[in-house]
Amino acid sequence: MRIGYARVSTHDQNPDLQTDKLRAAGCERIVVEKASGANADRPELSRLLNDMLRAGDTLVIWKLDRLARSLKQLIQTADDLKQRGIGLISITDAIDTSSPGGMLVFHMLGAIAEFERSLIKERTFAGLDEARRKGKIGGRPRRMTAKDVSAAKALLATG
Repeated sequence: MRIGYARVSTHDQNPDLQTDKLRAAGCERIVVEKASGANADRPELSRLLNDMLRAGDTLVIWKLDRLARSLKQLIQTADDLKQRGIGLISITDAIDTSSPGGMLVFHMLGAIAEFERSLIKERTFAGLDEARRKGKIGGRPRRMTAKDVSAAKALLATG
């Protein structure tokens, strides 16, 4: 059985684009969730992964970012599905993990994303180091002067 999962981030957004694509991909059932991708609590996804999908089924999603909050979580979810004998298809990303080639593409995209994230992190730290070397101090400007801090400490000490 092909089961689709669609997610939109807010209650104002409309999942019709995703559900139309999932129906066109042959999904017999579609689970729709309205929750932010940053939100760890996604009850419909949990119900789908834990209660609805069975060995031989295929989970169909519109795009990989609809399924997981991070690359690590995405790979863990895909591995869990594979171990349970459940396929994963991402329509937009043209990935089908039920084939060896699809799994290869899935892991290659994951590795590239991880590499890109590492490069961004490295560049950010290099930029911060260079700014410090030039005497620039990062962060939000202080609102309290040294005199204000001393006065506040004195007030706290006296109760």
